[in-house]
Amino acid sequence: MDKDMDRRIARLEEALAHQTRATDELSEVIARQDAEIASLSRRVALLLRSAAQTELDQGGTIPLADQRPPHW
Repeated sequence: MDKDMDRRIARLEEALAHQTRATDELSEVIARQDAEIASLSRRVALLLRSAAQTELDQGGTIPLADQRPPHW
């Protein structure tokens, strides 16, 4: 192979290495965000149940979690 071909292959390998690293980093970010979304979803569900129970305890008729938002 000539030197131009060697340099081109080296540049391609370097670009591939950078893309592989970026893909791995993005994958880690997605995994962290997925775990955080799951945690936040559980917390929101708990808060809605707690608010519904409080509303029910105060004599409300429809639990807050079951009410439609005002824009519906």
